Amino acid sequence: MVKHIVMFQLKDTLSKEEKLDVMNRFKAAIEALPAKIEVIRKVFVGLNINEAEQWDICLESEFDTLDDVKFYATHPDHVAAAGILKEAKQNRACVDYEY
Repeated sequence: MVKHIVMFQLKDTLSKEEKLDVMNRFKAAIEALPAKIEVIRKVFVGLNINEAEQWDICLESEFDTLDDVKFYATHPDHVAAAGILKEAKQNRACVDYEY
């Protein structure tokens, strides 16, 4: 199994309300993907409640193989969901590991 963890930092220029709107839309779109992309075994998006921390969003997902992660990453439904963050994202960090 492969765990795929991605963290996103949104732009500081966004208001608290704008950040929350983008975060909630992204969460809903990503968490709807298992019904559309069969290689996703599990997915969850956590929204940071601690404003003192750097990262705003944490996406955790599980796949059978790294090839499945790559398939997911390029799938049109994932690309559309990720596009929600396009204008709001400042930074992204990612790790993929086997367990």
